[in-house]
Amino acid sequence: MKVAVVGASGYTGLELLRILLRHPAFELAAVTSEQRRGLPVGEAFPSLRGQLDLVLEAADPAALAGRVELAFTALPHVTSARVVAQLRAAGLRVVDLSADFRLRDPRVYRETYGEHGAPQLLSEAVYGLPELHREALRATRLAASAGCYPTGALLPLVPFLRAGLVEPSVCIDARSGVSGAGRKLEADYLFAELDENCFAYQVGGVHRHVPEIAQEAARAAGGPVAIGFVPHLLPTIRGIATTVFARPRKGLTSDAAREVLEEAWGRERFVRVLPAGETPRLSAVRGANFCDVAAFVDGPTGSLVLLSALDNLVKGAAGQAVQCANLMCDLPEESGLCEAALVP
Repeated sequence: MKVAVVGASGYTGLELLRILLRHPAFELAAVTSEQRRGLPVGEAFPSLRGQLDLVLEAADPAALAGRVELAFTALPHVTSARVVAQLRAAGLRVVDLSADFRLRDPRVYRETYGEHGAPQLLSEAVYGLPELHREALRATRLAASAGCYPTGALLPLVPFLRAGLVEPSVCIDARSGVSGAGRKLEADYLFAELDENCFAYQVGGVHRHVPEIAQEAARAAGGPVAIGFVPHLLPTIRGIATTVFARPRKGLTSDAAREVLEEAWGRERFVRVLPAGETPRLSAVRGANFCDVAAFVDGPTGSLVLLSALDNLVKGAAGQAVQCANLMCDLPEESGLCEAALVP
């Protein structure tokens, strides 16, 4: 099946190219970039030199429609919606990696990002976290690939919300590598500022990922869930390490909490429930489409402590998007995604 990557200038677009080059059922037929159009892919991205004989082009949905059957859109939030609408109108299946189709409520989207460019497609889009919405993804032609922070928070948390084991109020401490911010020339992302450093940001307000987490948490719990969220920036390139604090509704042990995760995810290909006593680490998921999860009960407070680690560019973005596309195209879900982590 011929596919396109629309918006390949960023880290997520580049990661998509890396994954799709090894995919057994997808053939890259078009790659777009407004910033680098006219350049051969190998010249724009030296890591792909000799791997892909394509020239970066401007995004033209009408022209793509005659050449590809599915498009991955890796465009900025707000910008993506109109392009996705044109691609859908041309009959293409689309996996969108922006936040433009993740929120089901147009009012919530407006409060978080501004006016939506294609609100008529919100009801069509399926939230692209395969472990939560696998069957719906098989049936859709528009997947809204889940965000990296929400994926790291929801995978360990959702089983406890579904089972009614925790109060509907949680606090999330999440720490991301700098690639999650994209290619930006800002002081906080300079090597001299970030190396050997770690700091919280956007504290006290509503981070843009909170409505997304709250939406899916409420679907799991059957009612509203209050989300406290504090993100941090780590002096690493890839990875998100997440800690979720929740209050059990009744007594719970660490072993019992781990069993909840095992019951929910023990048969999943890309969610790994760690052995008792082991905690997730970024080095075990770097470059791979895995999310490692663990659960503990804190003795002094009785709080449930849920942990996860994932690569923000893979399971948090490009890998998850390919996982969604595999489901949409009736392919084995693991196609193109079975790479082991990059160690060391």
